[in-house]
Amino acid sequence: MKKVSLILVFIVLFVEVASLEAKIYKYVDSEGVIHFTDSPPVSAATVVHETRTTEKPVRVRERRLTKYDYLRIAEEKADRYGLNPELVKSVIEVESAWNPYARSKRGALGLMQLMPETARELGVHDPFDPVANIDGGTRYLKYLIDRFGDLKLALAAYNAGPTVVEKYGKIPPIRETRDYVRRVLVQYQGDSGASSERIYKVILKDGTTMFTNTPFYPDAARSF
Repeated sequence: MKKVSLILVFIVLFVEVASLEAKIYKYVDSEGVIHFTDSPPVSAATVVHETRTTEKPVRVRERRLTKYDYLRIAEEKADRYGLNPELVKSVIEVESAWNPYARSKRGALGLMQLMPETARELGVHDPFDPVANIDGGTRYLKYLIDRFGDLKLALAAYNAGPTVVEKYGKIPPIRETRDYVRRVLVQYQGDSGASSERIYKVILKDGTTMFTNTPFYPDAARSF
């Protein structure tokens, strides 16, 4: 009877650990009782059964981001940096048509078409990462708007570079840049007169140069 009981105990233990990676040990205590356990309490214990799991790890498939996700990211970043979300969306629409892997002939990358050097300056390590790209592009657009004090000049600088805009003191006479500004504004607010409006160069009393489409300092303003 004792032998049968031990066999039953062994069977139960075997069933419970069959699906796990474990070792079953057998030992006899000082009273002659035979024990089976998954951890050897004495050095004299011997392994009588060992199991290993053969189950493969479950792979979790990541959900691919969609344009809806990019729109949401653009709204979040615009709100974070104090820009109109529709402006950021308009820039993305014109720059890449919402293609996160877009690459221009000049080497601009991602949704907001960041040049590699600009991306590095902005701390964007992976321009093809939608979140990082939109964050960097939105920060850069905000910087240009603050720098030039005028949306059209900021957009021109986003396309041609700030030094080119400063050189001309207005939207540069570059067809691509003028067309770019017009397209973004049409997308943003239906304004097709981007290239025909006068831009004023204002030199403030402290020597600061400002470009604007509104000469709020008439005595210091000079149109282009």
